[in-house]
Amino acid sequence: MSGRVAAARRSRVWLLSAYRADSHAAWADWLLASQTQVDWQRLELPGRHFAWRIRGNPLSWLDTLPAEPPDLLLATSMVDLATLKGLHPRLAGVPALYYFHENQFAYPLSDRQSHWLEPCMVQLYGGLAAEQLVFNSAFNRDSYLQGVAGLLGQMPDAVPPGIVERLAQKSTLCPVPIAPVPAAAERDPQLVLWNHRWEHDKAPELFAGAMIALAGEGVPFRLALLGKRPRRVPPALARLREALPERIVADGRLPLDDYRALLGRAGIVVSTARHEFQGLAMLEAASAGARPLVPDALCYPEQYGPVYRYPAGDHPALVARLRQWLTDGLPPAVDVSPWYSEQLAPLWAEVLASPSN
Repeated sequence: MSGRVAAARRSRVWLLSAYRADSHAAWADWLLASQTQVDWQRLELPGRHFAWRIRGNPLSWLDTLPAEPPDLLLATSMVDLATLKGLHPRLAGVPALYYFHENQFAYPLSDRQSHWLEPCMVQLYGGLAAEQLVFNSAFNRDSYLQGVAGLLGQMPDAVPPGIVERLAQKSTLCPVPIAPVPAAAERDPQLVLWNHRWEHDKAPELFAGAMIALAGEGVPFRLALLGKRPRRVPPALARLREALPERIVADGRLPLDDYRALLGRAGIVVSTARHEFQGLAMLEAASAGARPLVPDALCYPEQYGPVYRYPAGDHPALVARLRQWLTDGLPPAVDVSPWYSEQLAPLWAEVLASPSN
């Protein structure tokens, strides 16, 4: 036998991401770039047609999965993991990590949505089928477990005991990292930034109402209106364009370098979200030195102290805090370095190694 020690074979991992869009894509791209100790096989589906995608991904992948099973499955919570394993017996014994970028139990329904049972069931069965559940925040984990408890409480009979406890015991936290954004040479303390999707779950109407109210008081500020928006102009954005055109210095999705430059200049970044599981856009802006003003709810208490939080959904409180910051000066910058890539890469390496130990 040769005295040379054979190099250890790299662990083969399938990354299954059933909804490649924005932050989902950024997480997957970072993971493959940072975790080079793993031999990755990447399978993704485009981030569109949500209702079909979350229920139909096992069908979309029915004939396209590699023949040789991996050592580990890393599936996002958009993946119907239980069905996928059932359709492919060769995967039955493969350990799985089930990563929750968000959970559907805590997702606020729009006026056009009457129920959300199927996506919740996908994520309940997926959690049961996995060896470990990975959440990007404590809020994400806790709202999932509470949602499962509420759903099981509605089942009329034949509910096995201990489901929530079983899921909790195999849950861990591992946030998505951000790439820090450098501050500009000069900051504009009266530049207010919105860098979220213009959709109902982000409550842009609350932000628009606050800014229009402050303008009516004569409070000086400028607006950078960024973030993804639908083809039809959202009412909140239309209100701001009509009421405050002279205060808007940016309006639209910008090239990355221009976007990061605005983050580096902004004095304040605002969230009015009704749903946020980690708040990557806020963390990026805070890394650049913009002061975050966020609801006292969701994932935000894990990240920002009381001075940066206002009662969720409270229009007068939001206006009062903005008025104070814009007229009396900004609070200190926030240290969000625990969410930087160099801090979180080792944690993700541990998570990827744990199911096979």
